[in-house]
Amino acid sequence: MLKAFIKAARLRTLPLSVSGIILGTFLAAEQDMFNLYICILAFITTIGFQILSNFANDYGDGVKGTDNDNRIGPKRALQSGAISPKQMLNGIKITGFVTFLVAVFLIYISFGTTHLNYFVLFLVLGIASIVAAIKYTMGENPFGYNGYGDIFVFLFFGWLSVLGSYFLYTKQLDYTLLLPATSLGLLSAGVLNLNNMRDRISDAASNKRTLVVKMGAKYAKYYHYWLLVLAFISAIMYELIHFKSYSQLLFLMAFMPIFKHLAVVYKNNDPKLLDPELKKLALSTFLFAFLFGLGHLL
Repeated sequence: MLKAFIKAARLRTLPLSVSGIILGTFLAAEQDMFNLYICILAFITTIGFQILSNFANDYGDGVKGTDNDNRIGPKRALQSGAISPKQMLNGIKITGFVTFLVAVFLIYISFGTTHLNYFVLFLVLGIASIVAAIKYTMGENPFGYNGYGDIFVFLFFGWLSVLGSYFLYTKQLDYTLLLPATSLGLLSAGVLNLNNMRDRISDAASNKRTLVVKMGAKYAKYYHYWLLVLAFISAIMYELIHFKSYSQLLFLMAFMPIFKHLAVVYKNNDPKLLDPELKKLALSTFLFAFLFGLGHLL
């Protein structure tokens, strides 16, 4: 059973989920405001949110029949019968409760009792993150089934993750940080879009109205191009504003495989062949976050 839950946690998705924490941490460290305890707790909280989302996604798609033999990609836990719906619900409840406790501890370590307004704000954001992770595919009107998943990923993997983690360290914000946060949000949305491009046919048959299903294959490609190109432009704009050293251009290395990936998507006519590209784009996004942040410390 433990092995089945570990598989359902989809550990390969974790590097992408912590990319925003990595980037926010590096940018805070650039201001000499790094805190090891905040760093560790932020990583644990984010990983908890991602695992919770993966469990909820497995459950939601499983009970709705979206995960079926027509779906491209590895079989999910409910789909294969490795975990029952009741067992997965219990896993969701336990993961959500533990993650919430860690999040509260993180907020307390960061703000204590001297910044009560920040404490309450981040507590609300933590609760919203849990609700959003569950409502992505679960319930009667999950937003992942209505084309709003891209907005969720952009906001939570981009703006909230980068700006939120930075604020936990520094207790302040610079509006220009929206640029790298936007870059990461767009790249993360690109990963989701690629996943939805791969599953377009089976999603449409299961009435999962993702943005790709609504747009169709042709316009989903155009959308994909703009997501990744605008991510590149946003990152460049931030570096032009804050340029100090050529080390800040390290992140360009991450865009080499990303632009190569764009060429693959452009030529693709078989959704099955997009599956290997998911890992490449997710790891390239993680690499972008790491190199972008590292470039500001060198």
